[in-house]
Amino acid sequence: MEILTYRRAKVYDALLRLIHLWNGLAILFLMVTIWLSDLFDKGASEDALWLLHIYLGYALVVGLVTRLVWGLVGPRSARFSNMWHPAAWWDAVRHLNFQTKPRFGHDTLASGAYLLVYGLLAVMAITGLGLAAVEHSVGPFNVWIGDMPWLKELFEEPHELIYYLLMGFVVAHMGALIWHEHKDKAPLAQAMVTGYKYEVEPSSAIQPDSSKTQGENHA
Repeated sequence: MEILTYRRAKVYDALLRLIHLWNGLAILFLMVTIWLSDLFDKGASEDALWLLHIYLGYALVVGLVTRLVWGLVGPRSARFSNMWHPAAWWDAVRHLNFQTKPRFGHDTLASGAYLLVYGLLAVMAITGLGLAAVEHSVGPFNVWIGDMPWLKELFEEPHELIYYLLMGFVVAHMGALIWHEHKDKAPLAQAMVTGYKYEVEPSSAIQPDSSKTQGENHA
């Protein structure tokens, strides 16, 4: 039996964790409203569902704007500058080596995917507001383009494409969390709940009769 010693650090602040939860739930419920829309025929029920979808979209916009601001003025681990590693991304692609050393913060390579997802979410939010205006005559864009229904296709195609890309990201994100916890032998998913990240101490594997305690944490 392997016994490991961990060290931990408080990485993610409370507001960052709240934003992560807010945006995650908004995306989840937005997807649920799309899935449910297939169960309704045209009528009042479907209209009410799409109106709920629009309001959930507003909630996502609020979360994205808050994340943008916090990514500029928040603590170091929340800032976008702490997620910007173009040299590491290029080296990984050039050498086809996607192994990274654990760090107290966002994973070096995964940070690139996170930034890309934020960009996709921004486009999705803008196209969603456009669709709300041209299809349902609501939202902040309605005053400018509410009477331009021919713009529907311009907004609809990228909006749907990003929806499918985000579904793939959600699945990949959850799978990566499970894989990293198994590979790195350290809890990871709980980081956005407690704010703490854990790292196995180098050469910490010891025999069971050692005086070390399994899962011992160091602040």
